[in-house]
Amino acid sequence: MLRVYAAAHGLASEHHAVIEVGPEEIVIRVDTRWVRFTRDAMTTSDGVEVGFGLAEDGSVRIGDVSDEMDMAAEGVARGVLARR
Repeated sequence: MLRVYAAAHGLASEHHAVIEVGPEEIVIRVDTRWVRFTRDAMTTSDGVEVGFGLAEDGSVRIGDVSDEMDMAAEGVARGVLARR
């Protein structure tokens, strides 16, 4: 889902996103910015680190906010691609 939303938001951006998927982390990179997900944290190139978690019901927790997986992926992609 992160790839799909990154591609969609990339249409309106000067940059495109690169999604790196590994066994211990997922990283989305756009120009010099990045967001890194591990099993229990989301870290950004701005130095922000918040809790992260996936639930069995398909919801995602980022910090204190829980949302459906697709909406969370869209928000992350929009956030990293919209910043200039």
